[in-house]
Amino acid sequence: MLESCLRVVIPTKMAQSSTAPVSAIIRNKDQGDGGEPKKKTREEWKQAKELEEARKLGTVPAAVDEEGKDINPHIPQYISAAPWYFGQTGPTLKHQRPQPEKQKEFSRLDEWYKRGVDTSRVATKFRKGACENCGAMTHKRKDCLERPRKTGAKYTGTSIAADEHAQPNLALDFDGKRDRWNGYDPSDHSQILEEHRKIEEAKRQLKANKLKAGVTGEELAEYDDGGASSEDDEKYAEGVDMPGTKVDSKQRITVRNLRIREDTAKYLRNLALDSAYYDPKTRSMRENPYEATGKQDVDYQGENFVRFTGDTTKHAASQMFAWDAHAGGVDVHALAEPTKLEQLEREFRKKRSELKGAARGGLLEKYGGEEHLDAPPRELLLAQTEHYVEYSRQGKIVKGAEKEVVRSQYEEDVYINNHTTVWGSYWRDGHWGYKCCYSLIKNSYCTGEAGRAVNATDMLTLPPATRPDGEGEGEEGAGEGDSGAGTAGALEQAADTDSGAEERQRRKTLMEEHEERMAKKREKKRKKKSKKQKKKRRKKDSSSSSSDSESEEDEEEVKKRKIQEALMRQELADAAADRLLAMDERRRPYNSFGDVREPTAEEMEAWRMRQLRSDDPLAAFSTKR
Repeated sequence: MLESCLRVVIPTKMAQSSTAPVSAIIRNKDQGDGGEPKKKTREEWKQAKELEEARKLGTVPAAVDEEGKDINPHIPQYISAAPWYFGQTGPTLKHQRPQPEKQKEFSRLDEWYKRGVDTSRVATKFRKGACENCGAMTHKRKDCLERPRKTGAKYTGTSIAADEHAQPNLALDFDGKRDRWNGYDPSDHSQILEEHRKIEEAKRQLKANKLKAGVTGEELAEYDDGGASSEDDEKYAEGVDMPGTKVDSKQRITVRNLRIREDTAKYLRNLALDSAYYDPKTRSMRENPYEATGKQDVDYQGENFVRFTGDTTKHAASQMFAWDAHAGGVDVHALAEPTKLEQLEREFRKKRSELKGAARGGLLEKYGGEEHLDAPPRELLLAQTEHYVEYSRQGKIVKGAEKEVVRSQYEEDVYINNHTTVWGSYWRDGHWGYKCCYSLIKNSYCTGEAGRAVNATDMLTLPPATRPDGEGEGEEGAGEGDSGAGTAGALEQAADTDSGAEERQRRKTLMEEHEERMAKKREKKRKKKSKKQKKKRRKKDSSSSSSDSESEEDEEEVKKRKIQEALMRQELADAAADRLLAMDERRRPYNSFGDVREPTAEEMEAWRMRQLRSDDPLAAFSTKR
């Protein structure tokens, strides 16, 4: 029977879009309705279509659901048509609304956890399973919050504590979990109202007592029923809007410090980068923007000018005096009692000046010296000076101000042992010394000109190869007859041409070291070459070997000459660089340090020869070879 019904229902449903469930079809068939829905004719379809169009146009009332609510005719059919298992009997939109059986139930607004204990039921004897300490049934002994008893309620059976409330299992939604007033009892507000009522009643009673005692009306103004007391005025004075503020109730903002649009903006008064700082967040410029320009008669000199001029400093001093007086036990306030504060401050300053004058008079009377106090002011005594300083119209120093010397963290210009120069101001033969006496011993005592003459004589008696002035042996023989005059002239020449002799000696020593290094390299190269070509050289004759040695010697001479030329060029370049560095930066020519190119091998060798390290422990041995 069910299969026959399904065979009947499915094509009928597809043809007529019926949404009747199978159970309704079977029930209607049992009741004698035939079991099949009536098929609509063409006219019925046409009338249904016209009715739908008329409902959309508004000429026919809209369809009504089972609750009496109108159904919007513009709702599409796939939304308005309920599924077949919903079991609707007419037009409805109930299937689109939240279903009550699927909605989660949340706690009501008046539901909350109960506080305290349940005093409605009080136990008289210990119950099984209760707390052994206090006797309550809602917790165990380890969770008991009462003071541990010497003998628990389990054994005494007396003083049984009341049970806590059985707390409900609350199901709170998103807003309920974040409600700051959740659990608030409105009956608590009645206590505040009762307190205010008692205060008002006390005021009325006090006013009645004053009237009976015959107090004037001015003293009764404080207890007037219509107005509040002075304490209440001070309490609620902070809630009043300040003058000059604009409160917008719609936007909930406060606009302050509205400037007139015709005024010049603070950041446009001086556009220099080193001008006064302007804070865009607070729209404040504390320093004077015209300070660098030297202008005096200006309409704006920064906010600090207003803050520290006029009676501002006087008010700050009064406030400090009020704080000190309050700390000392005097009840005074700068804003509440300004007249009292001013009178106290005047009396305080007067007494302080009297005590100070009395102490000063006592000292002068005891020790004397009052005549020295009648001298002219310090401004007149110290205003005149021989130091010449020239100022510009703007007040800046143009001439006369000495440039401050920047010093390092180490001690400078510290002379020890009677020296007039520091250690390291003199150089000779790879050693540092003192320039004042030519001494090469550190921390030695200065011998002055005598030691300088002795050290210069020792320098002249050095061998020709290490003599700073570069004189030969032939000059020594020529000067033997006139030894006294030659010695004096040599001393003067050594003192005058000290720097030139040092440079020549240094250059000569560098060339000797270079020649020795090159000789060692040549010897090493020859041994290596002879070792590799030992078999080939046995078959060669002596003429070929002599020609090879001559060619090698020619190459060495050329290389030696190139190194000498590179040394001379480097010395000239150093001199030119020192001359350019000594010039003013504004007068130095652009790109004045010459071209930039890769140095040659000879220039690199010359640079290495000039790089002597003073801290090298073998420097003395290398210069005396």
